[in-house]
Amino acid sequence: MIARTIVIAGGVFSAVAVMLGAFGAHGLKNKISSEQLQVFETGVRYQMYHAFALILLGLLADRFPHPLLRTAGYFMMIGILLFSGSIYLLATRELMGIDSWKSFLGPITPIGGLCLILGWICMSWGVYRSNIL
Repeated sequence: MIARTIVIAGGVFSAVAVMLGAFGAHGLKNKISSEQLQVFETGVRYQMYHAFALILLGLLADRFPHPLLRTAGYFMMIGILLFSGSIYLLATRELMGIDSWKSFLGPITPIGGLCLILGWICMSWGVYRSNIL
């Protein structure tokens, strides 16, 4: 059941990444600076990488249920929300009228990045501990 949830989350995050990528390329192109657009695209890229990772992780967790694989999925989901989410807001903060949020959003990005890193470590440790491969 948890593995299924992780795969579904990966699919949803993938779909949202495609939508946000299109929105950035077409809807934001003339509304934010090229530097801000590059930042936005970084959020989309990391979201997509980790969405694919969630799909693979869920399939792996279904075949080899290990608690660390489930934990890895949770870390990656939280990491996507915090890392990519804060990047989207930082890149569009002037457009959205939340420029004053920079000092709040700035520290959230590395916390999200840490969650992504912990997700990869948990996945690796879970594979190692369960003698999957």
